[in-house]
Amino acid sequence: MASNPERRAALVDAGVEVLAREGARGLTFRAVDTEAGVPVGTASNYFTGRADLLRQIDTRLHTRLAPDPDVVAELMNRPRDRSLVTAFMYDLMARATRDRTGYLALMELRLEATRRPELLASYTKSVRGDLEEAMEFHRTAGLPGGDESVAVLYLAMLGLLLEHLTLPGVLEGVLPGVSVPDGLVERIVATVLPEGEAGQGGVDTP
Repeated sequence: MASNPERRAALVDAGVEVLAREGARGLTFRAVDTEAGVPVGTASNYFTGRADLLRQIDTRLHTRLAPDPDVVAELMNRPRDRSLVTAFMYDLMARATRDRTGYLALMELRLEATRRPELLASYTKSVRGDLEEAMEFHRTAGLPGGDESVAVLYLAMLGLLLEHLTLPGVLEGVLPGVSVPDGLVERIVATVLPEGEAGQGGVDTP
């Protein structure tokens, strides 16, 4: 297999674009070559098959959509209260909105995983790892709520992201006076973490 790291990364990113735009059925090596602007047959020199390409797209997307360490460090200078949790949820929404293509590709990976057992195992492992990492971060940071709160936030934000990035009209005006998506982010956090709930570090929300 070819081993040019920069070319491989460009092909994987091209795969992300194709996957988000055409879905898994349109993710062919020829389509990736065309998207990347390279000679036909290039992708076949870098990936053993579609399953390999899909796994590498999964790995790449978790890097592309990961929090910026500098942003996290800046946010962690704030009091460990509900407003900080809201700020982290805003950051999550902002990252997904900025890289809408990447997030749509993640959704396509979920659908493809239901049809490919080998992808289901690896994708489940990576997403579960992200959730467990979020729980560990929440505990270590002393943020309000515990693992159950993080799990519910995860499920609620997943639903909000899905609707906002695919069918935004569903949410417009559903709660009068509540903006989309920021107002809904605030409502989600306020519902999951009522005022006065103590954090893991013993810090009360205002």
